[in-house]
Amino acid sequence: MFFDRRFSHYSLSSFRKDVLSGLIVGVIAIPLGMAFSIASGVKPEYGIYTTIVAGILISLFGGSRYQIGGPTGAFIPILFGIVMTYGYENLLIAGFLAGILLLLMGLFKLGTLIKFIPRPVTIGFTAGIAVTIFTGQIASFLGLSGLKKQEDFFLNMKEIFLHVGTINFYSVLTAILCLVIVLITPKIAPKIPGPLIGLVLSTVIATIFYPGQVATIGTSYGEIPNSLPNFHMPTVDIGLISKLLPSAFVIAMLGGIESLLSAVVADGMTNSKHNSNKELIGQGIANMIAPLFGGIPATGAIARTATNIKNGAVSPVSGVIHSIVVLLVLIFFASYASYIPLASMAPILMVVAWNMSEHHVFSHILKTKTSDSLVLLVTFLLTVFVTLTVAVEVGLALSVVLFAKRMSDVMITEKALPNHEHRHKKMQTKMVTDTHDCPQISIFNVEGPLFFGAAQTFEKTIMSAIDYRPKILLLRMSKVPLMDTTGEANLASIVKHFSKNGTVLLSGVNSQPKTVLKKTGLYEKIGEDHFFDHTGEALDFALAKIEKSRCIGCKHFAFHECEELSQSEGIETSRKLTPTY
Repeated sequence: MFFDRRFSHYSLSSFRKDVLSGLIVGVIAIPLGMAFSIASGVKPEYGIYTTIVAGILISLFGGSRYQIGGPTGAFIPILFGIVMTYGYENLLIAGFLAGILLLLMGLFKLGTLIKFIPRPVTIGFTAGIAVTIFTGQIASFLGLSGLKKQEDFFLNMKEIFLHVGTINFYSVLTAILCLVIVLITPKIAPKIPGPLIGLVLSTVIATIFYPGQVATIGTSYGEIPNSLPNFHMPTVDIGLISKLLPSAFVIAMLGGIESLLSAVVADGMTNSKHNSNKELIGQGIANMIAPLFGGIPATGAIARTATNIKNGAVSPVSGVIHSIVVLLVLIFFASYASYIPLASMAPILMVVAWNMSEHHVFSHILKTKTSDSLVLLVTFLLTVFVTLTVAVEVGLALSVVLFAKRMSDVMITEKALPNHEHRHKKMQTKMVTDTHDCPQISIFNVEGPLFFGAAQTFEKTIMSAIDYRPKILLLRMSKVPLMDTTGEANLASIVKHFSKNGTVLLSGVNSQPKTVLKKTGLYEKIGEDHFFDHTGEALDFALAKIEKSRCIGCKHFAFHECEELSQSEGIETSRKLTPTY
């Protein structure tokens, strides 16, 4: 149904707009596909294959009207690591497994869960990836030779430092020329793709004026074939799957995050609404099929999607056209790609890295000097200096721990009494003193989520405060929005401890905590007649249960009934507490 809606009211005019936008985005995608592929440690044509196969499938089966799919910079560190460790063939298997995971995430409607990944984690690893991409292009920019490819950041920097003496002036000149064109083209001709112009002009100049002086795609990777590779099903075994599954999971998570971020950007630019679960299904299908044709993992590309929209795209047809354009270029112009200098590819990737780093957001979060700053910094540093997999795992774990800490800090468990100076005699904390407290009734205001991060403090506060053994314990819980099983267990401990010599009452319990209490059986154990909607009702019940003889002579006067009870010998009071407590 969603597929049909994306093509609703389609016309010949719409098709013309899609052809124009698809043509422009296709032209932009060609240098980026090759650059991302080379940076990932594989041949440039594999990026082209990905753009063609995955691009079509993501447009047809995805959940966004405007999404452009293909290889992106976010994958570079993880793909490079897989290639270095397991080789290109096993990268295809990892991509296929990631496709299965994405497909399952979509089918089980987990698309909305990705939005719960904290922003400091995504900004942290995105900035880390940007640093990895940028520094990975320094050698090509300078034309250094004799370097060994390293997965580790420090080892890469060491290789560059050791071989800095091999700097190639012609490579630097070519890279600077391409960089200048990439940077100034959007300012003087926004409609023209700067990366393509920079690539073509720098290649032409290098070929005419100093041929053979710089490393090219042809000299480094051989000639690019002018056709798609044959369908190939990789050989898989259980042992290999278990080794590649962690990497596949990271690819799937990255792909899911980036594709949905791209879809959200598209929604904002067009006032439309994507289907997140359908988008994951489309991404899953694309990443399962692309490896069978030699393609590397793909996802939604934010910059290409935005360009697609700016050039008038109205449907997924533009995404299909963009892939067809890349296919036609591959068939008719593949041989010319061999002349492209690696130094021309380097500045394109450096600009991509700078744009994806989100340096303004990064610095803004750092300046807040909050726990988010710590999560951001840890995720960033681990991405650069360890691995992306570790960075995401630690970043998420640290976010959960810090969130639990923050939530436990807002948890309030304090004794309360009516404020007689308030016209409604509102129940407030900070009213209890040594001379103003009820020896028989202890009332606690409980505020905040009663979960694993705060439950122990909740129990400890109450247990220490009721050491003098009051007869009634009243817990006011109207401001407890939720309770988990840990919170329930701590409450059960209080009930068990206190019920031996007294009575536990609860007022204002919300629906979610009440449901938990009923499921665990604690609701029945406390007793339905000990649950009250309002504090006034609970206090009426409590006052009826106290030992009136102990009230004689008491000067605490915690409640407005106390003065009469203090002066009356064994006389039952019929006065009821007003419902404003």
